[in-house]
Amino acid sequence: MTTPINTNISRKKLVLGITGGIAAYKAAELVRLLVKAEIDVQVVMTSAACQFITPVTMQALSGKPVFIDMWDNSSGNGMPHIELSRNADAILVAPASADFMAKLVQGRADDLLSTLCLARDCPLLVAPAMNKQMWEAPATQRNIAQLKADGSTILGPESGVQACGETGLGRMLEPEALLAQINSHFTPKLLANKRVLITAGATIEKIDPVRAITNLSSGKMGYAIAQAAADMGAEVTLVSGATSLATPHNVTHISATSAESMYLAVMKNIAALTFGPKDIFISVAAVADYSPAQTSTQKIKKSEQTLTIALKKNKDILADVASLPNAPFCVGFAAESENLLEYAEAKRLAKKLPLIVANLATNAMGSDDNQVTLLDKNGVHTLDSAPKIQVAREIMQHTAKLLSQT
Repeated sequence: MTTPINTNISRKKLVLGITGGIAAYKAAELVRLLVKAEIDVQVVMTSAACQFITPVTMQALSGKPVFIDMWDNSSGNGMPHIELSRNADAILVAPASADFMAKLVQGRADDLLSTLCLARDCPLLVAPAMNKQMWEAPATQRNIAQLKADGSTILGPESGVQACGETGLGRMLEPEALLAQINSHFTPKLLANKRVLITAGATIEKIDPVRAITNLSSGKMGYAIAQAAADMGAEVTLVSGATSLATPHNVTHISATSAESMYLAVMKNIAALTFGPKDIFISVAAVADYSPAQTSTQKIKKSEQTLTIALKKNKDILADVASLPNAPFCVGFAAESENLLEYAEAKRLAKKLPLIVANLATNAMGSDDNQVTLLDKNGVHTLDSAPKIQVAREIMQHTAKLLSQT
């Protein structure tokens, strides 16, 4: 799924530095995604990078001439290493080879990109890419530590199959992941020093070893909320039911398949992390209201007789968290099929929630988009239909605003 445009990064100016390595081929897709996200991209390549991908390709994708030579006279003042850095909101080096990272640590300036990084007055983001032995080498690890100490942000790497045929840590992050991290970098940290606990996805209530009661929740909204909260600087824990989604970046994931296991996981984490009124609990998961009173240990055989299943009521996670002494700031979700605002407001008042998010279940479940209405003590706030990640950002901005007023 393509990362939607984030209003925090559109119209930002980014210098993308490409160094020599096979991962340079990923830079082409990265530039395409950045341009699609309405980011102004200026590509700078080392001579080694040109051995792996051509400047013509990068120029076609970025829509701008590519800078390679420190002595390029196309710069207005003849000093591209100064002019490019002064106009940039950030510099991203992707891929960053082991050799180039060593240059950064040593403060060397023997080509345009290294000189540009040394002369910058904007943030430097570095996406390493190299063989696993090179990544694990003590010299590389010392260089990574020094780059972090110098204020650079290290993005990745990830583990996987490498071009050399070996498997291990050292792969450059995929373009989609890098775009997500750039989103995060430019997002205002409205939730810095806050802890956020989120439930997401569907629960599965077993009838027997092969049958269960569940629902159509995809978990996409909850996962988007988790990503948005993490981007805003929060320490995020996601208690997730059944989904096929990847865990968002910088989010701690806890699996909880059933309503009971989700309840226990939530309560355990709230107690262990000593959640208080300035922390946030967001109940997005579609938790089953009922589960079988008894679960068969063997598969129930089909017969001509009607099968009757007795159900017991499950614990209400949100209500129990909201009623805790020193409870966190609680945000609920109300997915209804009718009387949306009436039912959502009744739920908010009954559970004494400062905020509830209401949406029509028929329009949201499984979809990549959502249209929600926020209800709080100040009234009703309707958000436009948008991709779920954008809706999540607006929900978290509203949550941060309300929390600051408590």
